[in-house]
Amino acid sequence: MHRAWSLETTGNQHGRVAIVTGANTGLGYETALALAGKGARVTLACRDHDKAETARRRMLLSHPSAQIDVRLIDTGDLDSVRRFADAFTRDHARLDLLINNAGIMITPYFQTAQGFEGQLGVNYLGHFLLTGLLLPLMTRTPGARVLSLYSLAAGWGRIRFDDLHFARKYDPTQAYAQSKLACLMFGLELDKRLRAAGHEAKSVAAHPGFSRSDLSRHLSVPIRAALWAVGPWLLQSGADGALPTLYGALGEDIRGGEAIGPDGRKQRKGAPAVVEPFAEALDQAKRERLWAVSEESCGIGYGF
Repeated sequence: MHRAWSLETTGNQHGRVAIVTGANTGLGYETALALAGKGARVTLACRDHDKAETARRRMLLSHPSAQIDVRLIDTGDLDSVRRFADAFTRDHARLDLLINNAGIMITPYFQTAQGFEGQLGVNYLGHFLLTGLLLPLMTRTPGARVLSLYSLAAGWGRIRFDDLHFARKYDPTQAYAQSKLACLMFGLELDKRLRAAGHEAKSVAAHPGFSRSDLSRHLSVPIRAALWAVGPWLLQSGADGALPTLYGALGEDIRGGEAIGPDGRKQRKGAPAVVEPFAEALDQAKRERLWAVSEESCGIGYGF
């Protein structure tokens, strides 16, 4: 990693096309704002049109000439993902950056439209399908990259192949950790498969460390109060938390297959850097098994 990398010194992105899921708030908003400010045409892929339109107008206050579109997608509904991908592919001849950012954290139990455990469905499976549907467009776009957002929580997760959707006993924290571990494993495995197929497109996994976001809304009131109290010392700003994603998307020295996070103690805060993935994500047999389960669940076969 080149410590000299910064968003400010990164070149103009005019002519490039980007999608950021969950871009109306938090880290997704900061990521989309930065890309739009660099001249990329950015699609805010969100499930609430009014909130996305409000975010678009806020971005235009900072960058009046930015090209920012709003399109509806709900990663918790595979039919919605298919509609989004079909429409986007029909309307665009290229896709340079796919930022799989949308997510939820430690929620009460619910099932997605297709009956998946909610956090796995929204955070991972919806993005697995979206990437697969958009991959033909990306492999035709020189220099395209897929960014999969994971979390430090992935370090204490495991893929529960015997009870993937927590049918027996739901643990919201473990469900979140599993979903983010799956995102990390996907980001690494996708790049390996792209390389094996001879494609130029790259896949990178990134996490924000400890950063301010709206994901804490499902935490208990005492925990949220504690985070508010210690936030200035413990948490990075949303803009800083977006930097690992932006480095993975725009860094000229990115080869593909890296995990990126803050370079500080235990990857909690700091400048964006290539970091060591959690050991569980390096288990090739588990990655291949997860891939097979994901293709079956989403009804897609990745055609490399």
